[in-house]
Amino acid sequence: MLQYLTWYRSVRCIQMLSQRHLLRFLPIALASGLFVASPAYATSVTVVGLFPGKAVLTIDGSAPRTIAVGAKTPEGVKLLGLDSSGATVEVDGRRQRLSIGETAASNGGASVGGAQEVNLTADSRGHFVTTGSVNGATVTFMVDTGASMVAMGLSDAQRAGIDLKNARAGYSQTANGVAQMWVVKLKSVRVGDVLLYDVDAAVMATDMPIALLGMSFLNRMEMKRDGERMTLKRRY
Repeated sequence: MLQYLTWYRSVRCIQMLSQRHLLRFLPIALASGLFVASPAYATSVTVVGLFPGKAVLTIDGSAPRTIAVGAKTPEGVKLLGLDSSGATVEVDGRRQRLSIGETAASNGGASVGGAQEVNLTADSRGHFVTTGSVNGATVTFMVDTGASMVAMGLSDAQRAGIDLKNARAGYSQTANGVAQMWVVKLKSVRVGDVLLYDVDAAVMATDMPIALLGMSFLNRMEMKRDGERMTLKRRY
């Protein structure tokens, strides 16, 4: 608990977190094992280039990679064929034809085309917690409109492959001394079927019990709440 309070005070100093959400949420989450929940989410594929017998794809916001016709990636994406302006891929067992620059997402074989949205259900304390991903790495998020940016701990950032060498550093005073943080640009953030690129975030120098889905993500959403249900729909 002392480590948590130290982490909380450091982040509060830069006005990034919501005290009401965090102090109420943490004891329940730790007691219930909520952080291990891992609902399925969609696989996103974008065609970014074409070569003879090969296509360049980005998968779940990862770096572009060249895939040969007939090959299958570890994420389960198979390149079936090419034509002059696009590629045919199989995503989670579903065949789709994509033009250059076009993105397809599939969840359990169901196409997600058109508007991207996700429905969340509040827990017993009214918190909206869900599993998503950062740069393709699984992360547990809590929706927090009191956080100016997506905020995450150091271990989550390392799993997501975030390079802090050239990131903008900042500091905050805590009860145990000065705590460091970095402001970064995330390649991708996914929650359910919603996938955003180039999302501002803060990485703390210490671990956090949960990542915060702050306003750098939520500002790009149309948010609707009906009782214990929240719908996030991508605006841009």
